Amino acid sequence: MRILELTFKVLTICGCWQPESWTSLYKRIIYRVYTVLVILLVNSFVLSQFMDIILIADNTDDFCDNFCVLLPMIIACYKLFSLLTSHKNIIKLTDTLTKEPCKPLKPNEIKIYYKFDKGMQINTFHYAAMCMVTCAIIALTSLLTNFGERKLTYRAWMPFEYSSMTLFCLLYIHQLIGLVMGALVNVACDSLICGLLAHICCQYEILAYRLRRITLHSDTLRNCVQQHCKICRLAFLVNANFRMVITIQFLMSMFVVCFNLYVISLSKLDARCIRLALFMGCMLTQIFVYCWYGNQVKLKSIQFIDNIFEIEWFTLDKNLKKSLIIMMERTLIPIEITSAYTISVDLDSFVNVLKTSYSAYNLLQQMKE
Repeated sequence: MRILELTFKVLTICGCWQPESWTSLYKRIIYRVYTVLVILLVNSFVLSQFMDIILIADNTDDFCDNFCVLLPMIIACYKLFSLLTSHKNIIKLTDTLTKEPCKPLKPNEIKIYYKFDKGMQINTFHYAAMCMVTCAIIALTSLLTNFGERKLTYRAWMPFEYSSMTLFCLLYIHQLIGLVMGALVNVACDSLICGLLAHICCQYEILAYRLRRITLHSDTLRNCVQQHCKICRLAFLVNANFRMVITIQFLMSMFVVCFNLYVISLSKLDARCIRLALFMGCMLTQIFVYCWYGNQVKLKSIQFIDNIFEIEWFTLDKNLKKSLIIMMERTLIPIEITSAYTISVDLDSFVNVLKTSYSAYNLLQQMKE
């Protein structure tokens, strides 16, 4: 049984996940070379922009042109590094979901599994489509405005002259491919984390279904207790492995939203303004998907107490009742996905990020006046 199939296909495109069918040494070497090329492509794009800000940009407009895309690309670089270093941990997390006691066995359990997995794949497709449409619009506006004037899509510092048409076209293509790969890395990492959170919710539903059948099959309670422990452990490991990714995403997104709001308020309706608005929409979506699935995990863990109470307690023997009480004691503390160890990733946090960004935007406006 495979989980998050579309997500792992995107990870493969990003150079973070070697296809299972590529078992020969020759194919492994090819894929590792491809991974190195992706790393060099994304990091060189970020480096060229960063050096432009330090060495060349000498006014507000030049700084704004690069800063609004530099932060999202820095996030992409960190996510790429995190995905490559967490390969073994990701395998352990997915193996937990595909092995007993978490593995769905009954037809109704498999139906619950496919409901969540298919829903996550649809959301991943929509998320990837939004990012690719954004990149396509940016590329189109750049071709219509910048290419004819021999300007790159984004300002960049290069250690050589690119006055010749061949070099200019190569650098122009380099920026567009780097932008697309950065977007795909964000899609892959975000959909992986949110997909694991969605499957934690799925496990709670499967567990609730199994508990309702305890009166018919009392020997399944031991598996239910083990499954509940696995769910709690899985949520802890997901949070531990990706806490820094979520924290950096929140901080950078807040900066980007605030900065873009300020720049858009000063700009005319042109290609640059469209790029800023599209980037801001993508950043808001990134925060929202984390908060939505983090909130769903919290709600499912709280609702699990009600699921236990729905069982016909009076028909159970004393040992079964004791086991259920132990599970209820553990459920009194809801599962919370956190960033920076203290901030819960839920819908309240999403609203707080928007409020903080808008407050910072108002402060910048007042300083301007």
